[in-house]
Amino acid sequence: MHTNRTILIADNDRKSRDLVSAFLTYQGYDIVTADGRDSLFDTITNQQVGIVIAGISYLDSIAPDFRERAKKILPLLVLIGYGTREELPAQQTGDGNTLFLSKPLNLDELESIVLRAREYQTMKQLGAAGDPAKLPSTICSTIIGRSRPMLNLFEMIEKVAESSATVLIQGESGTGKELAARAIHELSGRNTKNFVPINCAAIPDDLLESELFGHVKGSFTGAYANRIGRFEMADKGTLFLDEIGDMKAALQVKLLRVLQTREFEPVGSTKSQKVDVRIIAATNKNLEKMVISKDFREDLYYRLSVIPIHIPALRERREDIPLLIHNFLTIFNADSRYSVKGFSREALDILCNYEWPGNVRELENLVERLVILKNSGFITPDDLPEKYLSGGSVRIQPPNLSEAEDLPQEGICLNTAVDHFENRLILQALARTGGNKKEAAALLNLKRTTLIEKLKKKNLAFVEE
Repeated sequence: MHTNRTILIADNDRKSRDLVSAFLTYQGYDIVTADGRDSLFDTITNQQVGIVIAGISYLDSIAPDFRERAKKILPLLVLIGYGTREELPAQQTGDGNTLFLSKPLNLDELESIVLRAREYQTMKQLGAAGDPAKLPSTICSTIIGRSRPMLNLFEMIEKVAESSATVLIQGESGTGKELAARAIHELSGRNTKNFVPINCAAIPDDLLESELFGHVKGSFTGAYANRIGRFEMADKGTLFLDEIGDMKAALQVKLLRVLQTREFEPVGSTKSQKVDVRIIAATNKNLEKMVISKDFREDLYYRLSVIPIHIPALRERREDIPLLIHNFLTIFNADSRYSVKGFSREALDILCNYEWPGNVRELENLVERLVILKNSGFITPDDLPEKYLSGGSVRIQPPNLSEAEDLPQEGICLNTAVDHFENRLILQALARTGGNKKEAAALLNLKRTTLIEKLKKKNLAFVEE
């Protein structure tokens, strides 16, 4: 199994190679290089490389058939060179796992591509992990789940992929909106062309227009050469506009014009260029409310939401949590240093009841942290961070408080015990009053508003017998 932190850099341009290597090393990646045709393929195999960043001239001189041989095992190949994508030889374009970066390099763009490649590769490995006979339903091996909300999502993605309609994906942070966008692209007739992502919130407002539409030499300070934008990179393919809700009003107008006319003008140019791009936008904001508050253009909203898709939060698909945990364990245990066997039933129950504000991304990060710290054996409740022990949705029957509780031999977390005791008193008061909050508050010598605030803060749900 490839590691998604190991990147191979192969380029005849020493300055370019050193720049990319230094930048990605600073970002925490493991960098390897190759000097010739044989070492190129050997390095990918022996070093378990997952991403290759290669100069076009290097591949032409060393291994012109490289992409044909490597496309089945690599999640992403980034080609770098001067010029535009249209100037590349036909054999160097076509696959959805290939992107092109023009020189001089934009390091923010490089970082964005590598981060998305890691996420894409991780989810590809998820689909390949475990017993094939027990694999869950997946879309392009990138999104995993077998709960009803996810099956509905899979069905929607398959239907949407057949058209070229604009799609608006909405959902909380960490739910996998970009993975859904990639799945739509891979299942579409555009899957042999580029899938080009751009995070509208991560790029300064004064640079976002240039990133989207490109610019001509001399159009602004620092524009030392012509540069193509994401629209041109995505021609005949798919452009993914992430965090579209953060786009400023002035740029919303220009984006609307492109959606209407399928033409754009690079910054500093008066010449329009036609483009054939499918737009998939995503946001974790409520655009309908933003339209009402005049923070987002109504006409652009309706242009984007031809087909709206909602990605369910993890708390809305709790039955997928054990499945996701199992597959994340498989991935992180691939490192020979770790051999965590699994989660105890008690620990799994706690995580299934947690609200997961960070969704799948938070779950993945937690499993990785636990694997590193535990190293081997089973994960138990004692291994879980405090917030997971007390931050879940508490849905328990009102207990009998007549029995005294002894202090365990191993000790106890006083704050957690007090919090649980308070929860039980509140639930018992609600049980005695049949759920009447005013009467329950009186039993507890609290104001009704104070009790309601505690219920909200603790996420307590009264279960009436």
